[in-house]
Amino acid sequence: MPDLKKSSDQRLIMERFFLGYQAFTAKPDEMLARRGLSRVHHRILFFIASYPDLSVKQLLGYLGVSKQALNTPLRQLIEMHLVESLTAEDDKRKRMLRFTREGAKLEQALRREQIRLIEKAFNEAGEEAVSGWLAVNQALTNLAHRN
Repeated sequence: MPDLKKSSDQRLIMERFFLGYQAFTAKPDEMLARRGLSRVHHRILFFIASYPDLSVKQLLGYLGVSKQALNTPLRQLIEMHLVESLTAEDDKRKRMLRFTREGAKLEQALRREQIRLIEKAFNEAGEEAVSGWLAVNQALTNLAHRN
């Protein structure tokens, strides 16, 4: 177990985390950039894929951003015909988000690239390491939601 009181161990852990995330997002970032999109657009697409007919309010909660921060990238996705914003049947004030056919194809392509990389890393690291990695990420999520 690393000694988190030692600066060198702190930096090593953080560097591995940052570089791992950079590797995880590199190919999708390239794919998005070709369309004039960025990582924030990817995050929006990810949550719409995870929760079909997601409301804008729910999306704001998942992303942890303000309406103002979400407005421009979401509008861009709608204008590019990747995402649709529909009025909810039960509440005309509520906007529901879903993919167009093109949006679903883009999200699937982005996910496919990331899953390929994760699959290779999981095979290389082994089952015990994967279980530990999943546990650490769950603990980080839990800690973030407590604050």
